[in-house]
Amino acid sequence: MTLERLWAGWRATYVASVGPPAAGGGSVFTQILASALSDVDANIVHRGPTCFALLNTYPYATAHTLVLPYREVADLEDLTAAEVAELWATVTAAVAAIKAAYRPEGFNVGINLGRPAGGSVSEHLHVHVVPRWTGDSNFMTAVANTRTLPEALVDTAARIRAAWPAAPSVGP
Repeated sequence: MTLERLWAGWRATYVASVGPPAAGGGSVFTQILASALSDVDANIVHRGPTCFALLNTYPYATAHTLVLPYREVADLEDLTAAEVAELWATVTAAVAAIKAAYRPEGFNVGINLGRPAGGSVSEHLHVHVVPRWTGDSNFMTAVANTRTLPEALVDTAARIRAAWPAAPSVGP
């Protein structure tokens, strides 16, 4: 039997980042917002008044987008009314942008509240918007615990930004 190797060197960054957030540094999302990175370098695809959207650095599928408030809160009930309204409007816009850019056949949209529910960054609530295609799961996840992504994140971010719907006009 031959041992097969699949190079996934980018995973080293993820493995090194696992653990509690640095003292006083906040969540990884808060750290991204506080960094000097441009939206292009941080893969932020949309900014609104209270919420923003960015690509998941370790996506389940191409165009896996996260929508979250700027403010670091863990629970839905801790969001302000303005954050709730904008969060769901931004999720809807993210779905529309991904539909326009990638034409998926479906979506998984969800929140993992708390670490036991699968929340890897449970201190900063975020909504996953994951496009899906019939047959998009493949043997790589099952046999190599690896996902195959056909496009660089910077290219995915550019496509989603270009497809992001214009804000609806308000008023008469």
